[in-house]
Amino acid sequence: MLDHVFISVSDINRSLAFYTAVFKPLGILNRVDYDGKDGPPGHPDLKGFGADGRIFFWLREGTVEGRAAHIGFVAKNTDEVDAAYNAAIAAGATDNGGPSARLYYDPRYYAANFLDPDGYSIEIVYKSWQHPQA
Repeated sequence: MLDHVFISVSDINRSLAFYTAVFKPLGILNRVDYDGKDGPPGHPDLKGFGADGRIFFWLREGTVEGRAAHIGFVAKNTDEVDAAYNAAIAAGATDNGGPSARLYYDPRYYAANFLDPDGYSIEIVYKSWQHPQA
């Protein structure tokens, strides 16, 4: 099971605003700032997002490798997929596959894909057999 992900972003404030908008429909509302000086030598400053007492998605300012990563976030239902996708597009994302069933995976696989401001491939996904509706 995955515990956390760090990605480097070119403009931390732009990325904070972007992910705050995208994550709101998904209920990912918790934010933490971590000062790198509190960690081992060379540890970066981090901006974290999470939910349910866990911080799992971290941003650090640095060299961007854009499409080097594809990250999928769980939605509780298709409406959350749609809302997060619409928030992403409104916040400046580039469409990379609008909300729909991904029949090539499974008819119950509903997702939306976009590229964040640094070109990272982000997917919001609801799999009815894995992600029961809340």
